[in-house]
This record gives sequence, C-alpha cells and structure tokens, in this order.
Amino acid sequence: MVGVIVVFPRPEDAKSIRSLLVRNGYEVIGACTSGAQALQLMEHLSDGIVLCGYRFRDMLYTELYEYLPPNVQMLLAASPHVLDGCRDNDIVCLSLPLKVHDLINTLEMMMASVMVQKKKRKARPAVRNDEEKKIIEGAKKLLMERNNMTEEEAHRYIQKCSMDSGNTLVETAQMVFSLMKY
Repeated sequence: MVGVIVVFPRPEDAKSIRSLLVRNGYEVIGACTSGAQALQLMEHLSDGIVLCGYRFRDMLYTELYEYLPPNVQMLLAASPHVLDGCRDNDIVCLSLPLKVHDLINTLEMMMASVMVQKKKRKARPAVRNDEEKKIIEGAKKLLMERNNMTEEEAHRYIQKCSMDSGNTLVETAQMVFSLMKY
C-alpha cells in the first residue's frame, strides 16, 4: 500500500487530517509539523504522497518538494491565493477549506497514479553490472559443459528456474554454481 505523510504547521490540523484519512482506510505514516520531520519519515517510504500546507516551521512547501524522492507525490492544501502562485504542474493542489469528498477523491486519483508508476518500474528490465553478467555467463557455461546444452537452452533453463523459484536471474545463477560445484 502507498503511505501518506501529513505535514501542517499546527499539530491539531495534522492530527485531525491524519485521523480523517485513517478512518477512510489510508495508511498514514505520520503527521508532522515541520519539513525536516516529513523528510525523516520519507526515508522509510518507497512510494507515497505528502499531504501538506504551504508553510511549516522550518520551510515552505517548495523547499520540501525539492527534497522529495522521485516516487513520492505532493498534494498541497492551501488558500486559493497561494494556489495561484503554485506554478509546478507536478504538485496536485486542493483549495482550503478542505472538503472531505474532494480530498478523498484526489487521494484516490494520486494513489492510482503512484501504483501505475510502481508497476512501470517493476516492468523495466533489470540493469546488471559487469559482476552480475559474469555470474550469469559462468552459470550458462557450466550448464553447457556439464549438461551438453546450447547457450540458449542454458539461458532458458536459468530463466525458468528463476521464475519458478521467484528469485532473480543472478540469484538463480549463483544457485546453479553452488549445486554443480560438487
């Protein structure tokens, strides 16, 4: 599930929004009053949304936005006057006072967007370094020598074992090494 971090300068605002989100089934990682606290919580967050006001004790929303990891989106809740000055198209904006229905619908849309991005990242082929390539090539050579396989057959065998076991190609190649050494 995608986590939400709530950041508002007044603790009572942060807590009330946090409890509203929890009641509606969202996983709220924390409610804080400063950008530094939010950044600390983000260290443990792979994908998420920061729901915030425009000013905190230690920074503005623009500064916090600059430090956001690429997999974290921002939802800015502010007065219409402040929202007019928000020029960044990557920041989703909601006008104060917040309407529960608008907040929940906007979060749902953002959650769907985060999940699509997460699926795209998982679908990308893994980029392997030279050491990992050597391990895979070595396992293929071992299979080719000992089992009289072609390179393509050896690669398919490692791929199939990898998919069946739920391990990466590199982990499966390492297992081939450890099993065939004896």
